[in-house]
Amino acid sequence: MTRAKKTLPVPALDKALTVLEELAESRTGLGLPEIVARTGFAKSSVHCLLVTFERRGYIHRNARTGRYMFATRLFSLANMTLIGLTLREQAAPHLRSLAQTTGLTTHMAILEKGEAVLVSKFEPMGIFRLATWIGKRMDVHCTSLGKALLCQLSEEDVQEIIKSHGMPRHNENTIATARKLIQDLALYARRGYCLDDEEDEIGLRCIGVPILDHEGSVMAAISVAGSTVQVNRDNIDSLSQMLQDTAQKISQAVGGQQTGLG
Repeated sequence: MTRAKKTLPVPALDKALTVLEELAESRTGLGLPEIVARTGFAKSSVHCLLVTFERRGYIHRNARTGRYMFATRLFSLANMTLIGLTLREQAAPHLRSLAQTTGLTTHMAILEKGEAVLVSKFEPMGIFRLATWIGKRMDVHCTSLGKALLCQLSEEDVQEIIKSHGMPRHNENTIATARKLIQDLALYARRGYCLDDEEDEIGLRCIGVPILDHEGSVMAAISVAGSTVQVNRDNIDSLSQMLQDTAQKISQAVGGQQTGLG
């Protein structure tokens, strides 16, 4: 017997999913009595589930008919999942090509709970390897990916992330104050890229830019990373331009927009 078969289901969650499935099968929505009749659950249990779903924005109740129907929150979650899958698929050939062209490691990350989470990585041929992996969570204040993910957030939102996660000092180059981070993020608007100049790890330098969705909001970020010899003052401008061009291609591939960089 597999581990999955041995593990007992969570009764409350099982009931909640059953209610959602019943609603999904109805085109015109269902009232409380109908859901109780279809599921066989206690009226009080169904009512509690519906109230919870409604408060979280997953369903809404028609005041005139009393019927419950799906709300936009569920559609947003489904859309985010589809976009995420499409984003990784569409980005892969572009990130692979960028890694081969530049000889640098390319990454893509998303912002999740105030951290940058790697969702893609491509390495060129060679012996130089970065200690990164898909699923790795990274601080946003000292990585180029993190800064690119923050670049459109309001100062209040940035402050909230800092309040939740702090600003751990990785070395003497790490930005350690909110004021300095906000000043650093402002540089993106002028130069079109974000920089990790040995702030996360001594000897490594990374350039990051955001990928914009169809509304012009940041949905992910990509970067090129290498040693300070590989990424230096002489080639930062050309590398950042290649990175911006790649972000443009990825954004267009998933139906987004990428204007105003640089």
